[in-house]
Amino acid sequence: MAGLASDGSSPDVSLLYDINGLAKDAPTWFDRVMEFVGEYGILLAMVLVVLWCWWSVRRQGSLSDSVTAVAGLVWAPLAAGIALLVNIPIRGFVERPRPFLDHQGLEVLVEGKTDYSFVSDHATMAMAIGVGLFVAHRKFGLAAIGLALAEGFCRVYMGVHYPTDVVGGFALGTAVALLLAPLALALLTPLVSAVAGSKLAGRLVRSRKAPAWERAEHLDIPEPRLDSGENDLAA
Repeated sequence: MAGLASDGSSPDVSLLYDINGLAKDAPTWFDRVMEFVGEYGILLAMVLVVLWCWWSVRRQGSLSDSVTAVAGLVWAPLAAGIALLVNIPIRGFVERPRPFLDHQGLEVLVEGKTDYSFVSDHATMAMAIGVGLFVAHRKFGLAAIGLALAEGFCRVYMGVHYPTDVVGGFALGTAVALLLAPLALALLTPLVSAVAGSKLAGRLVRSRKAPAWERAEHLDIPEPRLDSGENDLAA
């Protein structure tokens, strides 16, 4: 399996040279920017999107909506971690060298990559977070998926992955985030609901702007009723 896509005439390698060739024509400062963005920047941006989504969902909609959305938000990074663990045996089985080890003339923006290439950890993690976030909130999820696609492009641009490494990472991240989502949400939703009912940690799920009747309903506190004396006054 080590010779996967090693033929220089393959579309995978041709696309690698086409995308990575953009780095040769770009100014040095732009390559440095792409190096930071592809290595750290996009993943940092995805963390900020997750936090923004969390801040938004806990202030809008009903309490049940907030619980469901926050459970999905918790699942997103967990899905990324599980996908990275699944990728470990895949890399060991395929044993695909980095493209710059088998092909000459590539503009490699990040030195020192000695592990195997298929599949891309960065692409796997980014897409797992993006799809997991989509489960929680479609608008923010689409933004995160867009960032994941940009991450994949950057990895090829930097000369550290083949395009199929990135596509494989996208497929792995998507599969883990979607296939395990029903089980994960079934386990996480009661936990998040319990947190929402806590006086100390409840603000992690629902902001203080939540209507009082929603908080009472979640805590199984009955709505206040008029006692007999008040009924007599009303009469």
